[in-house]
Amino acid sequence: MSPLEIRKRGLEALAQALGPVGMVRFLQQFGGNKGDYTQERDQLLEGITMNDILVQIQENRERRQSDT
Repeated sequence: MSPLEIRKRGLEALAQALGPVGMVRFLQQFGGNKGDYTQERDQLLEGITMNDILVQIQENRERRQSDT
């Protein structure tokens, strides 16, 4: 497996486990703010639709409500 494929699968796994927003927040903990944020964000969120984000928000809200 190439480094690019490993990265792609890793990002997919993070997005699946944490949701798009959680994935970005997790990845922001690493890297020291180097590079072009806009370009990196576009790459990280490639293929993620607004509907995906809205579904994740709703799931998070439901999870929080069930935890209380």
